[in-house]
Amino acid sequence: MDIKRAAFVTSLSRYANYEGIGLPEIAVAGKSNVGKSSMINCLCTRSKLAKVSGTPGKTRMLNVFRINDDFFLVDLPGYGFAKVSKAEQLRWSRMMEGYFADSGLLAHVLHLVDIRHEPTGQDLGMNEFLRATGIPFTVIATKADKISRGQWMRYVHAVCRSLRVQPWEVIPFSSEDGTGRDEVLGLFGKVCGEFAAAMRG
Repeated sequence: MDIKRAAFVTSLSRYANYEGIGLPEIAVAGKSNVGKSSMINCLCTRSKLAKVSGTPGKTRMLNVFRINDDFFLVDLPGYGFAKVSKAEQLRWSRMMEGYFADSGLLAHVLHLVDIRHEPTGQDLGMNEFLRATGIPFTVIATKADKISRGQWMRYVHAVCRSLRVQPWEVIPFSSEDGTGRDEVLGLFGKVCGEFAAAMRG
């Protein structure tokens, strides 16, 4: 898939109707500061489409972006950020749970983890949730530019052991040098094609 148009649509405190709703949705999930906004900007070649901050926990709403006229990308609040109140963490958790429960258009989830570190307990929880609900997902190992390419597989294998996926199912990604961009765009095309086929019956 070639992204020719990308536009911010809305921020939602809970899932509800928004302009253009009806296209498939692909959600972006991951812990705070894993690089969700940077990945969205890299994929769309728009440096300021999604707001990037050096401060974890910046994304506090469901941020919706229209990609071409093909699908909506939904940036979910980052989980696992300890420096906000328990009440705020609970609000984020309920917001995400509400999204997963209420969206009948969710076609796929990009589950982002930092390639340099073992998946956290929250990462494992997200993985278990996606498996339990049967939501299709792909693991994206971000910040791949931070380690040498020759070291990738050692780190990817650690991710695979924790999240119970195969190495070829993980996409190493870097928003700095574009590693993995073509693979994710190809995934977008596949997901949209499968969604359209399912709608046709």
